[in-house]
Amino acid sequence: MPRHDTILLFQAVLASGLACWLSIAAINNLHAFHGSVWAIGNTMRMDPLRMDPTMQTPLLRRALASLTVHRLALLVVLALQLAAAMAAWSGVALFFHDGLAAALPWLNLALCAMAAFLLLMHLGGLWFGYWIAQESLQTTHLVLLLFTLSLFFLFNARWL
Repeated sequence: MPRHDTILLFQAVLASGLACWLSIAAINNLHAFHGSVWAIGNTMRMDPLRMDPTMQTPLLRRALASLTVHRLALLVVLALQLAAAMAAWSGVALFFHDGLAAALPWLNLALCAMAAFLLLMHLGGLWFGYWIAQESLQTTHLVLLLFTLSLFFLFNARWL
């Protein structure tokens, strides 16, 4: 198999995996909406900082206990996840039908929406001090941002 074809195959596998991952992330948030609202609320209320051993920090003034705000935050993330998933699936369909050049705008749009919701989660977490007591969540967001960036360079390397 020619090297060019194996690179295209690798890109196709990753594009398909991206579309699946984005779809599952959105489906999980739809299926477990209340649990996701609770998880967001946990960070926004800054509950982990209040658990033993409690952290006394002036950042606690930023805590938001509004369930409406927690739901709104999830709805924004969910809208971006759904947009990203739809764009990714459009890109995958075009990839298999017309090749990478035709798929690239859609894959880039999916990655842009993915970066947007990951940055929202990361920046929101930073605002609510999650680096203090939720290090693994911060690490997850950072790793997913690096994954997003890596896919962008993988898909666009030929055009950069």
